[in-house]
Amino acid sequence: MLFFTQCFGAVLDLIHLRFQHYKAKRVFSAAGQLVCVVNPTHSLKYAPTRCAAAQASTEQGILPPCHHHEAVHDPQLVPCTCPLFSCPWEGHLEVVVSHLRQTHRISILQGAEIVFLATDMHLPAPTDWIIMHSCLGHQFLLVLRKQEKYEGHPQFFATMMLIGTPTQANNFTYRLELNRNQRRLKWEATPRSILECVDSVISDGDCLVLNTSLAQLFSDNGSLAIGIAITTSKVHSSEAEI
Repeated sequence: MLFFTQCFGAVLDLIHLRFQHYKAKRVFSAAGQLVCVVNPTHSLKYAPTRCAAAQASTEQGILPPCHHHEAVHDPQLVPCTCPLFSCPWEGHLEVVVSHLRQTHRISILQGAEIVFLATDMHLPAPTDWIIMHSCLGHQFLLVLRKQEKYEGHPQFFATMMLIGTPTQANNFTYRLELNRNQRRLKWEATPRSILECVDSVISDGDCLVLNTSLAQLFSDNGSLAIGIAITTSKVHSSEAEI
């Protein structure tokens, strides 16, 4: 009976996922865009990441304690960049993608233009929707977060991070677009490097920010579709021509 119950629950989840994917394809198939349905990850306890904790200590003028018995940190190693968990993993930038896919099971979608369909927008904050986007020979991390920046007033923050260095990030431009009910909203910016903290990007407001009312205008039955397009920056293109 337990086996039957678990299998039946998995089938229901699959049917729900296929239904969400069908609705998205029906809306965006005319544009020829790939659609990825992204389920939320809701955390009841948001443990601060090491980069966020280090940033807070620096802002307060507090230096982390030095213990002589600890090994010297390798500056070439980067911490886990997944904002969902306080993950102790460290590694070189070249293996970040493998870690995110294998350990955190983050999906990756290829294509110049894709549609990011976030489901269950009604869940309480904090909640994250995450996907990797492979385009133009690089991998990008799209993070959509529902977070209470002010108590009792949840907001949605969407940003694109390049899994690469800040210099590489400056070569690209990303566009996030919401389009529904004869309304269109666009956000265009240079992606930030994954070496920077997602938390700091959200705190600075250097991303697409939606309040609850605005998110509801563009949502459909609790799902929010975000069109994503990545191009090389005009500055980089002109330099290449010279």
